[in-house]
Amino acid sequence: MLSIIRSLKNMLRRRRIRSLKHVRRKLKNGGQVVVVDTGALLNAEALAMIQALHSRSIGGFDAHMDALAKKGPEKFMETHYSGYGHKSIGDCGTATVFVEGVSMLVPKAIQDWQLYNGQESSTRFMDFSKQPFMNPLDSIEGQMIQEGWRTAYLHGLEVLKSSLKSRFPKNEGEDEKTYEKAINARAFDTMRGFLPAGTQTNLAWTMTLRQFDDELLWLRHHPLKEVREVALSAEDALAEMYPASFLKKRYEDTEKYVEQESARATYFDPTSHPLFRQSRDMVSYDMLKTYRQAIITRPPKTELPKKIAECGMLQFEFLLDFGSFRDIQRHRAVIQQMPLLSIVHGFHPWYLEEFEKELRSGMEDVISEQARRINRLPASLETKQYYTAMGFNTANRLTGNLHALVYLVELRGTRFVHPTLRERALQMAKILTEDYEILLHLDPEPNRFDVRRGTHDIIVR
Repeated sequence: MLSIIRSLKNMLRRRRIRSLKHVRRKLKNGGQVVVVDTGALLNAEALAMIQALHSRSIGGFDAHMDALAKKGPEKFMETHYSGYGHKSIGDCGTATVFVEGVSMLVPKAIQDWQLYNGQESSTRFMDFSKQPFMNPLDSIEGQMIQEGWRTAYLHGLEVLKSSLKSRFPKNEGEDEKTYEKAINARAFDTMRGFLPAGTQTNLAWTMTLRQFDDELLWLRHHPLKEVREVALSAEDALAEMYPASFLKKRYEDTEKYVEQESARATYFDPTSHPLFRQSRDMVSYDMLKTYRQAIITRPPKTELPKKIAECGMLQFEFLLDFGSFRDIQRHRAVIQQMPLLSIVHGFHPWYLEEFEKELRSGMEDVISEQARRINRLPASLETKQYYTAMGFNTANRLTGNLHALVYLVELRGTRFVHPTLRERALQMAKILTEDYEILLHLDPEPNRFDVRRGTHDIIVR
């Protein structure tokens, strides 16, 4: 009897899930944008309306629910949020959007927003060998460059897994499956450097209604056509799901200003850039002294008080491969420029150092030839990114307060982080420790191969 009841419940759950009315927009490349229908009776606009009423009335929750039942949220949101610009109301409701079948450059553009939340497909646990490429030039030469990277990627994966087992043999007592996953993760970490940024990926995107509206304004004017298409598709789908919150209003002066600024300043592309340096010190030493007790008594796995941010900011400039920029960009508590991916700053040497001598020489030849072919492409610098491998260095500028920086260096300075990013995190940590006397809880063996990296995955059971 219990099994029958369980089967009926599962059947009803499947029916409810399949009946959800997600809003979809197809992208020209075959991907899609999906705004999720959670099935909730109180959607994002309804919740926003109830919270807004709560701030202006002592009637209480039940009275607000009666108002919702009588009037519905649409007119209220259209009048008080979209019409009169009460933006805080839009922060009371959230939406989730899935973007699929887009290049690696699209998530970077979307994530270049400090209040973004979401996830992107990981190159550490996914084999990208069969993923399609975005070829905006739609040319044979572009396709050949991208397939050249794929060939290098596949060849390197095959050879590297064997050599990694020689370098890092399984220790007694270590689980075989976990060890194999750790070896695979290390191999993927290395070979991701040979994936072009035009490789297709997927993205989950969750923000408040207000933040979607604000960010989409800028994404609609992004230098990349692909990003603009995703922005317009997302706006269109959100407007269908939440019509009172996304009215698609356009103000000519605002649109013109955003278009000009997007063309001028979307990408950070200095002609020369340091390997690593602290470029600005904006910290008040006297104020920092008032937090001395909090700094010296902080236990491991505990954050500093957030108010330590009032002591000021530090700025760092450094070269970092685009693959590892994808990781550090997740730290949206700091301010980061969006680097332009190009061949100008060279290929990060760590990726080549992972290979044995013979394979290294062959990969160096591949990189040189691919760079020449990219350089000859009849395309803008922005478009050439689609054909450039993620192991090439980019110019980075990062500015953050002490709370955000301490969190960043402790999280990214461990053995479980990609080595090229770990190096930069530890360089920042050294400055925080030596120049500002901040106690840090760092990994004592950051360069040790640890099979536990094979457990850092999400498994469907």
